[in-house]
Amino acid sequence: MTTEAWPTSARLDAPKVLERIASITGVRLVLEGPAPGGEVGAAFVRWPDGRRSVLTAARTRSAVLVDRAREAGVPTPRHELTARVDGVRVVVQQRLPGAPPSSVDAGLVRQMLRVNDQLAGVLAGEPDPRPAELYLTSDGPGFCLHEPLSAFDARSARLLAWVHEVGADGSHMVGDDLTHMDFHPWNVLVDRGRLSGVVDWDGAQRGDRHFDLVTLLFYLRAHAPALAALVEERLRLLPARRMRAYWAHMSLRQVDWSIRHHDAATVRRWLTVAEEGIAAL
Repeated sequence: MTTEAWPTSARLDAPKVLERIASITGVRLVLEGPAPGGEVGAAFVRWPDGRRSVLTAARTRSAVLVDRAREAGVPTPRHELTARVDGVRVVVQQRLPGAPPSSVDAGLVRQMLRVNDQLAGVLAGEPDPRPAELYLTSDGPGFCLHEPLSAFDARSARLLAWVHEVGADGSHMVGDDLTHMDFHPWNVLVDRGRLSGVVDWDGAQRGDRHFDLVTLLFYLRAHAPALAALVEERLRLLPARRMRAYWAHMSLRQVDWSIRHHDAATVRRWLTVAEEGIAAL
């Protein structure tokens, strides 16, 4: 196991961002405090008229896809203000009711499966773009880095070799669905048992909605394994080649991120999830 310090993703510096937003737009928002969850940070803010919103980082095109998801019936936050601060695009978005779930139950998983159904074919009428990259053979932009797995320990190196093997058979995702790309229980909001919002659409793109189910399954096998069968049933008819590619992406993504941002115990937990999933393929 190496102790080399790998590069990490910078967390949102909310006070600095709000000062820059005020200087750029003239709008002075009040910082209320950090928002729960998220790996790079989000913050609750208040407008001069008292409205409460959420400050996060965002990709340029994410607002369009968030709107498309809302048109399909998925509760998503409206983007209320965007700005570029020191080379990073930030967004102030609507604060939806509810909070991330304190625990995951079958009811929540079934509601998430319904959201996944709503995103089927949402982008079928759009011009066909380049296929979405799964980064199985080369580094992603700040995530899915390969070298940390190569150097961390023998288990992670074996996993990386398997990822490369899968990637040699294709490292892209195609489809007409709207994919969230980070669809897990802590990116939804719950209000009195009802799913009231789906948040963190920064990675959203056109692809195959089954990718989001593989993401959900990956998290459930780690945190709520008794519920995994609900998702596995949906994936039963997914072609083996796609299932392998999606599992390889999630394995690479979670293990790499844990090596660079968390402790060794977390890395081992995700390695176990990845390896058990590979054995079941």
